[in-house]
Amino acid sequence: MQEVEQRKRRGRPRRDEVVALDREQIVAEALRLIDERGLDAFSLRELARALGVFPTALYWHMPGGRNAVLGAVAATAFTNVVPPAEDAVDDWEKWIRALFVRYRESLRKHPNIAPLLGAQIVSNTGVDIELVERILAALESAGFRGERLRDAYNTVVAGMLGYVTLELAPSPAEDASEWAQAFEADIRGVDADRFPRLARNLDLLANRAFIVRWQGGAEKPMAHSFDFYVEAIIAGLRALSRSPA
Repeated sequence: MQEVEQRKRRGRPRRDEVVALDREQIVAEALRLIDERGLDAFSLRELARALGVFPTALYWHMPGGRNAVLGAVAATAFTNVVPPAEDAVDDWEKWIRALFVRYRESLRKHPNIAPLLGAQIVSNTGVDIELVERILAALESAGFRGERLRDAYNTVVAGMLGYVTLELAPSPAEDASEWAQAFEADIRGVDADRFPRLARNLDLLANRAFIVRWQGGAEKPMAHSFDFYVEAIIAGLRALSRSPA
């Protein structure tokens, strides 16, 4: 008992804790907790408790602490997302279309990590550099060079992250059902004289369009608009690739 208390005071993990753990266990449990409770509720203290170790044991395997864990969790969103390399050169439009679709499918499996991607720069540590290389290959195949290559690259990455992150935005952590009911009532009660276009298209838009929805994409997917969005980005890239610099 005295030894345990001494270790608690020193904050040092026991050797059996270090040996019993590995990086894969830590990341898998972190992802489970985020899936279950959401990103805001995630902490290293809760992760250590779930794994049955002191928090210091986590730092032994992941010296970057919470940022390192979140970066590794972010990597799960990119697992098997990168399409085959040859398609990036042979058919850049097909490759980018597949990239967007694969990313959305991957993130929909773990929607609670959506706020981490793009919004927190630590998520960059979870990205396979092969993804960067192949996006550049696809865009070079499309004809982009120099600054336009950089701008096109930023457009693809922002486009890939942006729609899905917004689509999977989480509901309020507290009083979610009450908020949803109140917001739905506000939307459906819109003043048709002040906002005639919204009122005229309300049945089309309500809970199926950004800003005028009260459920997230995990419950109410927005796949049809996603397909339109991807084609709009590809069409824009195609047009810009053919225009003079």
